[in-house]
Amino acid sequence: MSKQEVILCESLETSLDRAIKKCPHDKLFILTDEHTQQLCLPALKEISYLKDAIEICIGPEDVHKTLDTLASVWMTLSEKGATRHSLLINLGGGMVTDLGGFAAATFKRGISYINIPTTLLAMVDASVGGKTGINFNGLKNEIGSFAPADCVLIETEFLRSLDAHNFFSGYAEMLKHGLISNKAHWAELLNFDTSTIDYSYLKQLVGQSVQVKEDIVEQDPLEHGIRKALNLGHTVGHAFESLALAENRPVLHGYAVVWGIVCELYLSHLKIGFPKNTMRQTIQFIKENYGAFTFDCKQYERLYAFMTHDKKNTSDTINFTLLKDIGDICINQTTNKDTIFEMLDFYRECMGI
Repeated sequence: MSKQEVILCESLETSLDRAIKKCPHDKLFILTDEHTQQLCLPALKEISYLKDAIEICIGPEDVHKTLDTLASVWMTLSEKGATRHSLLINLGGGMVTDLGGFAAATFKRGISYINIPTTLLAMVDASVGGKTGINFNGLKNEIGSFAPADCVLIETEFLRSLDAHNFFSGYAEMLKHGLISNKAHWAELLNFDTSTIDYSYLKQLVGQSVQVKEDIVEQDPLEHGIRKALNLGHTVGHAFESLALAENRPVLHGYAVVWGIVCELYLSHLKIGFPKNTMRQTIQFIKENYGAFTFDCKQYERLYAFMTHDKKNTSDTINFTLLKDIGDICINQTTNKDTIFEMLDFYRECMGI
C-alpha cells in the first residue's frame, strides 16, 4: 500500500498547487458537504487553478454517510465525465474524507484523491491512514477499504470556525494519541487551555498527533498488529455510538471515544495494572470537558451485543486494546462478559450517572 504524504500547511494555496501537480488529471472534482461548501470552499475559490473544478455537495454529518450518498457521488462523477485519470479533492470533516475516499477508491476501480480535512477530528484521525468507508445496516464504517489519499493537506486555520463540540470531538483522538505515545505528550494535552485556544500552539500539537498516527500506520498499514493501538477507546466507544444512534440521540464520534477510554482504562487497570493515578487524572479531564453518556444496567446486554459486532473481533471474542502504562500497548486483549458489565458499572459510578 502506498504511503500517503501528510503536509502541515504554511500556505494552503502553495501546498495544494504542489499536491495537484503531483497528480496529473483530466478533470478535477471537489467534494464538500453543506457546511464546508459554505464555510470552507470560499477559501479555495480564490485559487485560480480550481476555477474549473466540478463541485459535488452532499448532506452533512454522519446520518449522510450512507450507500445512497455514495451512489449520488458516483452518479455525479459518471454524469460529469470522470475517467480513471480524474482527481477528487475531499474538503470536509471525517464523513466527507471517509465517504469521498471510498468513492474515489471504487469509481472505475480507483481514482486519485486529495484530502483537505476541515475539522480537528478529520485532521488527526479520519483523513490520515488510508481507511475509507460508509455506515451500513446500522453499523459504523461497515463497508469500506484501505485506500490512502495521494496527499493530506492540514490547514489548521479552518479550525477557527469550529464550534466547541466539534473541537472536543477531535481533541478526543489527540488525547488517545497522547495515551499511546508518551507521558510528555499526554501531559501537554491535559494541560492545554481549551477555554482560550492558542491556535499556533494547537497547530504544533496537531502536528505531533498526526505523527503518532502516521508512525503506527507506516508500521502496519492493514491493521494486522500494532495499528490496533489506535483502537484504544473504540471498542466500547463504537458501542456507545451505535446505541446512541439506535435510540435516536446521536453523539459525536470523539465523545463516544473518550467515554470508551474511561471504560478501557479501567479494564487496563484491572487486567494489566495501568496506574490508578494516571487513570484518575485522565478521567477527571474527560468528566470536566465531555460530560457523560447516560445509560442504565438494562442496556448492558445491548451494548455487549454492539461490542461483539466490532470489526476488530475474531469470531465472537471481543478484542480490546489496553495499556500497561502510557505508551505501553497491549493489543488483542480479551475478557469475559461479567468483567465487561463490571467495567460498565465503573463507568456509571465514576461519571456520576
